[in-house]
Amino acid sequence: MISSKVNFRKWIGDVLVQKEIISEDQLEKALSIQLSEPETLRRRIGTILHQDLGVDRHQVMKEIAELYAFREVGGDDEPITDERIKAIKKLMDELPEEVVDSLIHHKAIPYKANTNTLVVATADPTDTDLADVIENLNYKQLETTYCRIETIEMIIDKVYEQKNEFLELLEEIEYEQQEIEEEKDSAEEQIDAEINQSMLNSLIEGMLVEAVRQGASDAHFIPQGGNKTDIFFRVDGKLRLWYTQNNVKPESVVAVVKDKTRNVDRFERDSSQDGFIQRKIDGHSIRYRVSILPMVGAEFERKLESVVIRILDDRKVITDLGKLGLQSKAHADFKKAITKPSGIVIVTGPTGSGKSTTLVAALYSVINPTVNVLTVEEPVEYLIQGARQLKISDRMNFEQALRGILRHDPDIVLVGEIRDLPTAEIAIKLANTGHLTFSTLHTNDAPSAVSRLYKMGVEPFLIASSVNLIMAQRLLRSLCNHCKEEYTPNKELALAMGFTDKEYDETTFYKPCGCDKCHNGYKGRVAIHEALLFTKDIKEAIYKAGGEIDEDQIKEIAVKNGMLTLRASGRDRIKSGVTSIEEVMAITVDD
Repeated sequence: MISSKVNFRKWIGDVLVQKEIISEDQLEKALSIQLSEPETLRRRIGTILHQDLGVDRHQVMKEIAELYAFREVGGDDEPITDERIKAIKKLMDELPEEVVDSLIHHKAIPYKANTNTLVVATADPTDTDLADVIENLNYKQLETTYCRIETIEMIIDKVYEQKNEFLELLEEIEYEQQEIEEEKDSAEEQIDAEINQSMLNSLIEGMLVEAVRQGASDAHFIPQGGNKTDIFFRVDGKLRLWYTQNNVKPESVVAVVKDKTRNVDRFERDSSQDGFIQRKIDGHSIRYRVSILPMVGAEFERKLESVVIRILDDRKVITDLGKLGLQSKAHADFKKAITKPSGIVIVTGPTGSGKSTTLVAALYSVINPTVNVLTVEEPVEYLIQGARQLKISDRMNFEQALRGILRHDPDIVLVGEIRDLPTAEIAIKLANTGHLTFSTLHTNDAPSAVSRLYKMGVEPFLIASSVNLIMAQRLLRSLCNHCKEEYTPNKELALAMGFTDKEYDETTFYKPCGCDKCHNGYKGRVAIHEALLFTKDIKEAIYKAGGEIDEDQIKEIAVKNGMLTLRASGRDRIKSGVTSIEEVMAITVDD
């Protein structure tokens, strides 16, 4: 049975090769990736070709649709008109709400209908789960057709409004609360308590949904004076006020968060606590990491707490190294470092700079069924297919887990953070005994990571012999492509940023403006990198360092070898029109 499945997949791939849509090498890689995945999570060939190997999705899916005799709709020969959009919206309104939600989840829409026949357009007509959604609809005939995903998403944006039932309920309850307060019912306190309980539950559940839909990385609950709590979302690296809850004690808001969080004590208010929440949002499993800290307010007798919730959405995990956005030299050096059989690769940067994203992409590029990959993280942020991720607990702390790894026959190890000398010593030992090791460190740039290891107590000769590469990174906000405007910046400012006179004259500079598709002129983020490859001359400089690491010397040698500093990497992003001078200046320091 397995053999026939493999042959069927190979037949589809062979057709794509014959049509010159993919190469034989790409087919073999796709089949290898597919067979390495757990059978219950195994993706289709077309999905792997697009997601992992960068093949044009439309070319692949259109050809597969033709193989299965699915016709195409909404293409160049049949453009989507306003009348078609209105007809689709009318069809959606007539279908059961749960069916529409399922269709949207499967990237499908009701395209046309008459008394007997419903035509469904989908970005993947081979999706067998879609057939289960539509088979019980009240039509004698159902036709599934192919439509490119960009067209499907454009139509969905225009006709489908994602509902947040918790926020809708919150609005209803707030309205009811106003009416009750006006009536001054004799049982006001009892009713008010019940309403507040229901209202706060809807507020927190609604927040969990909206944080995911708005692409927030974190949600912050900040108690203010009196009975007021501000809730902020961090989007594209900046905090934005999402909602203010008035006339309710902040203690009550935090209590509801605690009730929904595992591994925390609702009645503990004098110490820090960490826990997690799990929810299924729009058909996807989302994890939330919750941090609670006691804080001081103006009213000293009150025990207030600050809450920060990190949103962990596995859909944001980058598994393709090519999609990290590494500039050419950094990409080549990083790939060289992670394909060595042993040594340490360290990614540095502040919290929220994308270190975990980079390391996960690096792991996925080296994971295969022939190697044993172990990770020690506290806490675990993303689940990594093909890796054994160790669980930290009261009975096994971070250092104990690392020592256990040495006896667990690893090939590749991810150490969440080199936090002290014992952790560094174990990472060095792993690297020097033939293991490829990945880790993070909190430093401002790559050369200063060398000094940090030395100050922890790691000898220079061990640093030089065990480290393959240290890469510092930051995340910059990207300019919105819909509203960014060309302008001529102050020349002195540009020269101070490191631009030459020639670069200033030849570069088209852009500034943020702001529109309904972005926030203050920015949308999304892009990374900049400083990749310090440990070449022979870098290692020699560290060997000869003696009692003091010379960071400037290391940086000077690396730049001569072609390394871009963070500021230089930022200038490159400005030249390509991705970001602004102001953004790079705010995130980086002088070379």
